[in-house]
Amino acid sequence: MKKFIAIAGNIGVGKSTLVEMICGRLGWEPFFEGVVDNPYLADFYADMAAWSFHSQIFFLSRRLHDLRRLMDFPRSVVQDRSVYEDAEIFAKNLYRQGFVAERDWKTYCELYQVLTELLPPPDLVIYLQASVPTLLQRIALRGRDYEKNIAPDYLAQLNVLYEEWIARFTLCSVLTVPADRLDFVANGEHLDLIIRKIQDKLRGEQLVLFD
Repeated sequence: MKKFIAIAGNIGVGKSTLVEMICGRLGWEPFFEGVVDNPYLADFYADMAAWSFHSQIFFLSRRLHDLRRLMDFPRSVVQDRSVYEDAEIFAKNLYRQGFVAERDWKTYCELYQVLTELLPPPDLVIYLQASVPTLLQRIALRGRDYEKNIAPDYLAQLNVLYEEWIARFTLCSVLTVPADRLDFVANGEHLDLIIRKIQDKLRGEQLVLFD
């Protein structure tokens, strides 16, 4: 039977790497974030208050396009970042910072709510939970130029939103992976453990913890 897993987590936590490792181990198909040219991006960085709404609508539409392609795929799949994170984390962060007006935020949320009701949820969301120091360390290790200036405060803001979202998320089962102490890249036993916990969750076990 086809399974659909989504990997969620903050910038630098290791979502793409875990997608590759799970798919390599289980023979499933990885679905990564599509690289797209957001036509609003230059305007967004020049004037966030004026263009945040437009930019987030564009990202949401592309995410849904990717999700439709994923759902049509015949074999089990693992998705790098869920559709929920666009709205619950990144768009909401812009709203809380005052870059999205109240009227626009209400419209965005209504659209997002309708779409999440229409689209099937994953069978499992894996939430990679990590502290800001761990995120900064992993961001530095992967050495992407455009990530060098990410502020710790920004990562902390996103972490707060991730915790709020996961606490109330009920559309499917969630497996929270303590990424501060599980280094699945450097330690094969840690990856083995995560794979076992994923399989436990997919079998329907409700209480799956990392001791």
